[in-house]
Amino acid sequence: MNTLIAVAACCVLFFGGLVCAQSADTQPQGDQPQDKPIKVMSFNIRWGGAADPPSVWSKRHERVLQTIKAYDPDILGVQEAVLFQAKELRDVLDTHIFFGAGRDNGKLGGEMCAIYYRRDRFRRIGGGHFWLSEEPDTPGSYGWGSSFPRMVSWLRLRDKQSGRALMIANTHFDHRSDEARLNSALLMRKKIPVLMEGQPVIILGDFNCTEDSKPYAELMKIDDEQQTPWLIDAYRAVHQERSEEEATYHGFRGKREGSRIDWVLHSPGFVTLNATIDTTHEGLKYPSDHFPVTAEVRWAD
Repeated sequence: MNTLIAVAACCVLFFGGLVCAQSADTQPQGDQPQDKPIKVMSFNIRWGGAADPPSVWSKRHERVLQTIKAYDPDILGVQEAVLFQAKELRDVLDTHIFFGAGRDNGKLGGEMCAIYYRRDRFRRIGGGHFWLSEEPDTPGSYGWGSSFPRMVSWLRLRDKQSGRALMIANTHFDHRSDEARLNSALLMRKKIPVLMEGQPVIILGDFNCTEDSKPYAELMKIDDEQQTPWLIDAYRAVHQERSEEEATYHGFRGKREGSRIDWVLHSPGFVTLNATIDTTHEGLKYPSDHFPVTAEVRWAD
């Protein structure tokens, strides 16, 4: 708990009170429909320090921002964002509040699984981070042969329009270790139900594995108590027939052949209304080496 408090304090100081701060929330103006659907986007925006020509941030940051703004998500989860990328998104997305921490030290160092939530719709009522390792409360910890520290950033939010609460989690699984990915899924199944506090959850992320994998099977496994799936794959709920062209990682080549490694998952407390793989590009120029994935959900009751 002390670690989470320290992270939150650091975020508030650095970003001038906009990061991790409930006080920045404002009430929506005018009449708003109750239980309005929630639009979410998960987007691996590619590490900002990459110097290979397609990856250079200064050459593509406008395409990233345009892609996000075109979908206009209520909640955005990004992966691989380092500090200057997270700050740029925060400055441009002034309709949203940023929450995140660096994977290297739980402060500002390293890539972030950052979350941006719409300030006129949601109020933060909880949040924190844990690491995908044998020591999940230790910032920067590695687990099970992982190439880098891997983490989950999570929030509990109150919807100002309906008064309902929900949890959002954003993650990025290791790209090399099968063992790390499987144990990361098992750890999430253990920790997230506790953090949910009875509220429904939406999980965003780059999982670096497909729906044929063991981590996916663990995340989708039937809940022993409820006898229902713990999570629902939003894309598969809408597109029930699997296609050969569902790749979300394309390496700046725009290829569609393959399977999804970027997912939007949610608990049965939500119903999926729509889900897409956003293939936005300008000729041969792409915002990132991943296509963002989106979903629109509503509460189940």
